Amino acid sequence: MAEAGGTEESPWAKAEAGFTGKEYSKYLDPCQEAASRSMKCLHRNGGDRQLCTDYFQAYRDCKKQWMTERSGAKKKDSKGFLSR
Repeated sequence: MAEAGGTEESPWAKAEAGFTGKEYSKYLDPCQEAASRSMKCLHRNGGDRQLCTDYFQAYRDCKKQWMTERSGAKKKDSKGFLSR
C-alpha cells in the first residue's frame, strides 16, 4: 500500500494512535487487512494453502514489522528499573 508520496507507511504507524489510546481489554491488529486477504484467498481456492503463500508471507512480514516497531516504542517509553 504505497502512499501518494511513494513511501510505504508501516502497519504500526497507521494504527499507533488507536493502539495507544485503546481500552486495555480491546484487541487491535494493524495487520488485519493482510489477515483478511489471506483468509479470502483460502476461501476462494478451496483451502489450498499452496496458492496463498504470497498472502501468508505478506501477513508474516506485517506482523514482524509491527512487533519490531511496537517493541521499540515500548523500550523508548519505559524508564527502566534503575532510572527511578
